[in-house]
Amino acid sequence: MTVSSLRVSAMLAIGLAAAGMCFAQTIPGTATDRFEALDTNRDGLVSKAEYDSNMLFKVLDSDRNYRITADELEAVLGPQEDGMASAADRIRVADRNEDGELNDEELRRAGEMRFDWLDSSRDGNLDLAEMKSGFGIPAQRP
Repeated sequence: MTVSSLRVSAMLAIGLAAAGMCFAQTIPGTATDRFEALDTNRDGLVSKAEYDSNMLFKVLDSDRNYRITADELEAVLGPQEDGMASAADRIRVADRNEDGELNDEELRRAGEMRFDWLDSSRDGNLDLAEMKSGFGIPAQRP
């Protein structure tokens, strides 16, 4: 699986953003880069608060209508590569109301679920090994 196969795990995932973090319209493409971007206090751990989806939602919601469409997601992730889930497929994973878009609640819920899945030690933090263990593995619909 390629690095680009899971560029949004904050959500899907997909959720990997932190409050106050600037993605500048890109999401770091490696587990280490993503971990370093999320670890805003530089303590070597990513807390649930650092994994927050606020900034990710702002980056993805380019038209500022509080909805994330497949087109907006693809604009950040880039076009679908062979054998990879499309932006629409990625949205379907977290789209609880099945309207084809993600709202803040859906993205936040997906990010929380992803964090809990990655946190194999169940200590409320992610270390780099935990981040790497789930990197590139697509989220499954709950």
